[in-house]
This record gives sequence, C-alpha cells and structure tokens, in this order.
Amino acid sequence: MRPSFALIDLDALRHNYRVAKRLHGGKALAVLKANAYGHGAVRCAQALAAEADGYAVAFLEEALVLREAGIRHPILLLEGIFDADDLQLAQGHDLWMVVHQESQLRLIEDAARATTGAAALHVWLKVDTGMHRAGFAPEQADAVHARLRACRNVGEITLISHLAQADEPDQPATLRQIAQFQAVAQRLGCARSLSNSAATLAWPQAHCEWARPGILLYGADPMPQASHGLRPVMSLESQVFATRILQPGEALGYGARFVADQPTRIGLVAIGYADGYPRTAPNGTPVAVDGKPARLVGRVSMDMLTIDLSDLPEAGIGSAVQLWGPLVDINQVAAGAGTISYELLCNVKRVPMIYKD
Repeated sequence: MRPSFALIDLDALRHNYRVAKRLHGGKALAVLKANAYGHGAVRCAQALAAEADGYAVAFLEEALVLREAGIRHPILLLEGIFDADDLQLAQGHDLWMVVHQESQLRLIEDAARATTGAAALHVWLKVDTGMHRAGFAPEQADAVHARLRACRNVGEITLISHLAQADEPDQPATLRQIAQFQAVAQRLGCARSLSNSAATLAWPQAHCEWARPGILLYGADPMPQASHGLRPVMSLESQVFATRILQPGEALGYGARFVADQPTRIGLVAIGYADGYPRTAPNGTPVAVDGKPARLVGRVSMDMLTIDLSDLPEAGIGSAVQLWGPLVDINQVAAGAGTISYELLCNVKRVPMIYKD
C-alpha cells in the first residue's frame, strides 16, 4: 500500500475549540464548511458533539450530509438559501440561515404568506460593515429587520457581519467595522456574531454572543506571529521510497529547478500535488524526516516529490516524512508556496484519512 495518509488528531480539534471558547466567551459555532477544511466534516462534528454549541457550513448540501449522519446540533448556512426548495429543506431539517440579500428575504416573505404552522426560522441577518462582499448596507438593516419580524415563519433573528482584515492587527479598518456593527446592533437589540478565527484570538472588542471559529479549529493560526496554543489537527505524512546521489552540476526533476553544487543525497517521497501538496512549494520548504528537519528540493510532481537527505545519513527507504503537522508549520509551507493554510488543507485529497481519538 502507498504509505501516504493524513492523520487527523480529534483531541487537538477539541483542544482548539476550547481555546476559542475560553478566549471569546459566549457560544461558538464550529465552522465545518469545505468538509471541515479538508479534515472530514462528519468525523469532526462527531468529535465536537459533547461540547459544541452548533456548527456552520457554507450551503445546504453540506448541512444535509451532517443531518444524514445523525448530527442534531444547530447548523448555520453561511451562504443562506438559493431558491424556494432550499428554504423548504432548510426548514424541514431545522437549519439556521444567513440572509444577506433581497432575493433571500423575498423567498422567506413568500413562504410566510403561503404556509401556516411551519417551524419558525432562526435567521442571521447579515450587514456589510466593510467587507463589501455580501450583506445589507447598515442603513438598510432596520427595514430588513422589520420585514423579517413581520414574517410569521421567522422566529429568532441574530445579527452577523464579517471582518475583512482581522488577521492584520495593525489595520484600523477592523475597529471601524466593529463600531459600525455595534451601532446597528444597538438599534436592533439582536444577539450578535462578528468574530471569525482572527477576531476570536486577537480582537476582544469584536466578541459578542456568538463566535464563528474556522481555521483556528484546525490548528493553523491565522496570526502565526503570535502564540495562541493551538495544536495542528492534520499531519500530512508519507515515506521515502527511493534514494540516489546527485553529482555536482546534475539537475533534479521537471524544469531542472534544483542543480546540485556538491554531492547531494536525494530521497524520493510518495506524495505530490495530486494529493494536495502545493506544486509551487520552492526549494528549501521545510519537511521532517524521522522527526528531524530536512528540506524540499526540486519541483513537486503529480505523485511524488524530492527531499535533501544529505545531512541525515541514517535516513533512507522507509523513513517517515511529515509534510506539515506538529513538526512542520503549515503556515511556513503555505507562505513559501504563495498561498494560505486554508487552501492547503482544503486541497488534501486522494490520501486516506486516519482518525486518532
């Protein structure tokens, strides 16, 4: 069997959720969208079941996977509904939903006129406080709130917004967004949710009744310059399955990106970009071999990559290689590849998931 896998530490997931709750206070929706950022939404939901206040996913289909697995916790649809069928299914499965545009509001109003005795919806009214991606303008919030209150199929309403630069602690834009959000909340008197992962960790001014931790749950700190005690949940692992010596002047792999300037011992590792490791990772990207530091050399291929074993004479065929995890910070890998940890985790595929609990 190919010796590549992703080890998912569910105890680390629970630890990170507790960190979010301790720092933020109030309640927290564990964000499980994109298959729990590549970690497996059902298994992560089950692991958090004893302590999570609820979950959040992007859209209806993601929520239905959890409901079909027996997850009965509150689940919020962050993108809301797309059509009347979505609304009916969401109501039937007792899902909460974000409403961020006029078409969604009209779907709820139309349903309210057409039905009687339906279960009351918990609507999360989204206002745009500066992200300028989705949400009603702050000056529209009072009218939209009144229209929702007039719908007999709407029960609780929670106010929600999203921060654009919370992972940049020196940016004043976050304080402006917080002030605008709190002004709307004061007028409406709703429960509130503003904190994403970065705000949960670093912006106490944004802490409200509900937090929405996402990437921090998986141990990839959105603000890696600080230390928040998060534990990596995923370890991407493989093994060396061949070795060779490059002589000075010999090139390695596609594009001859690495050329040896001295005798260099190379290990061939059974993992590549088809498994989710970034093709753009440069020479020198850190890896761990049998628990010791090493580096990537040469261009990442579809099914394999190459590492420098010159300083590890004891390493060879069968040596364990960690691509990211407790020994290799995924943020360093992502930065070298010109991306973010979110994308790396979401892109993990083809390798089996092994759950440690």
